[in-house]
Amino acid sequence: MGDKYEEGVVDLLAALAYGELSAFDRLAEDARAAPTLTGRAALAKMAAAEMGHYRVLEEQLARRGATVETKMQPFVQAFDDFNESTAPHSWHESLVKAYVGDGLAADFYREIAEWLDPETKRIVLSVVDDTGHSAFAEREVLAACADDRTLRDKLALWGRRLLGEAVTQAQRVAAERDALSELIIRGSGDLTGIATLFRKLQSNHTKRMQRLGLA
Repeated sequence: MGDKYEEGVVDLLAALAYGELSAFDRLAEDARAAPTLTGRAALAKMAAAEMGHYRVLEEQLARRGATVETKMQPFVQAFDDFNESTAPHSWHESLVKAYVGDGLAADFYREIAEWLDPETKRIVLSVVDDTGHSAFAEREVLAACADDRTLRDKLALWGRRLLGEAVTQAQRVAAERDALSELIIRGSGDLTGIATLFRKLQSNHTKRMQRLGLA
């Protein structure tokens, strides 16, 4: 499909890899702050799954003659800035971030996967598969907010902030990498297609917030 396409795919896999590595770090840290052993075990399992995804991406990049550490480097700042600006201040904020933030990222990569060759599509879809935090987060947040309107309102605002920060991050990552940007523009058709993509992300975000009882 051409050198530019391959370069874009390598960028995509590298961005995914750093996202998975960051998710592992965050979930492992959140697990230690869990108020129950059940919560701690649940997040630890999710963190382990993220590291499994990372290893898959590391192997795929190696097959393409790319070193994961080198290829991830251009994405470090954007991801770290996002995580710093959205550092949760409570257990429930951590759960909402994992549920909403990771869900938005997964939606973004699933959309892009539709424009890829079959093998790369399969890899991308496999590593953005739900690690199990969705059902757990829904149960925990719904139960906590059932009789606490103040917490519900606070988490609803938190969810909206996460959406804005995540969209900004996605736009920044794409804009800073020419090959990745071209991959997205070609796949979506044009700038209108990109706008449609982000509307889909927002719509899916709204549905997730509804499932948490925060819409």
